This record gives sequence, C-alpha cells and structure tokens, in this order.
Amino acid sequence: MIQRFITWIIENGGLYFLLFVVFAETGLFVGFFLPGDSLLFAAGIFMNNLVKELAGVTDDGHMSFGFYHIVIILMIILASVLGNIIGYWFGYKTGPLLFERKDTWIFKKKHLIRARDFYHEYGKATIFLAKFLPIIRTFAPIVAGIVKMERPQFIFYNILGSVCWVTSMMLGGFFLQTWVERKFGFSLKDHIEAITIVIVLITTLPVLYKLFFAKKPVVPPPTDNNVNP
Repeated sequence: MIQRFITWIIENGGLYFLLFVVFAETGLFVGFFLPGDSLLFAAGIFMNNLVKELAGVTDDGHMSFGFYHIVIILMIILASVLGNIIGYWFGYKTGPLLFERKDTWIFKKKHLIRARDFYHEYGKATIFLAKFLPIIRTFAPIVAGIVKMERPQFIFYNILGSVCWVTSMMLGGFFLQTWVERKFGFSLKDHIEAITIVIVLITTLPVLYKLFFAKKPVVPPPTDNNVNP
C-alpha cells in the first residue's frame, strides 16, 4: 500500500510534493506531523524516478549519480532553508506572546516549549541538531526567532543543517538502493513499507517519549526572561 502510494506520488508531481513537505515541516505549524526523514530516504531510493520526472529521461533502470541528482538535492536543501527562514520570521514577529496562544489542531504549545527547552540546552547549535529530530525541527526556527537569535548565525546553522540532513537521507537511500540491487539482485522499492516503518520508529519514538512520558513542562508567562537562552 505504501509502495503504491509513493509510486503514485513520484509519478504525479512527486518532486514538487517533496519540496512542499520539506518546506512545511521545517517552518510551518501544520507541518510538524509530516514524515520528513522517511520521505527523504524513500525519495533517495526513488531518486532516479525523480530525475526522470525532472529531466524527461525515458530509461532510469541503471542510472548513475549525476547532474540532475545534484539539482534535485539542491532544490530540496533550498526548500529546507526557506522553511526555516519562514519559521524564524514568524517567531521574530510574534515574540514571547506566542507562548500565550491557546492550543488548536494545528498549534500545540507543548511542542513549542520542548523546542525552547532544547534551545536552552544546546544553544545556537539547536538549529543544526533539530534537523534530525521530528517535531523539534518544525518549532526550533520559531523559537530562534522569538529569542532574537542573530541572523548570520541562524542562516549558517540553517544551511549547514539542511545540507547535512537532506544529503544524508537522500544519498543514504540512493546508494543503499544501488548497492543492494547490484549485490543481492533485488530492489528496496519492493520493501519500502518496512523501510518506512523502521525509519519512522527510529526517528519518532525518542521524541514521542519525551513529549508524552517526560515531565510535563510548565507554561511560562510571556516575558523576555523566559525565552532568552
């Protein structure tokens, strides 16, 4: 079922859907639940299909890594960078008052507080580290904007994190698919369901444990002292 769904996505504007998911998950409240890690890894496995879509290549059977693969990765990195910039801008404009906002189906205050606590613990490197943590990566740039993190530093960690996150996920999927196909004679595309489930469990369970079983954070009053690192 997941395989058919991903194949359908790839064949019907998959690259643009992927760009939207990465952009939304790295800067929009509505994107915190999106499976960025598993989708990027799956996109790496199906990257030849994305190249076929982008470049109009008719035969993607044994396509080697090349120019269009790099273009696709750069496009997704750019989507991640822009998503974080939007999140930073939103946090910068709303400020500490965002902590007073009531929960909705889109906005959950507890996620924002967790991201703030993560920022307090890891400082400016949060923007880099958060790329590899579901949910946290959505709210970290917003918190950075709230605490008025210096823009050059934010941009630096934003770009560095985006490059490392996207390339590690996509190249991991692409080269693992190539190696398995040549070494064992079968395609990971036929086992995408199991791969997706494993990646979701590995990347999501630690965060879910923190959210639901760790000590519940106390919502602070909206003063500068409560949000500054």
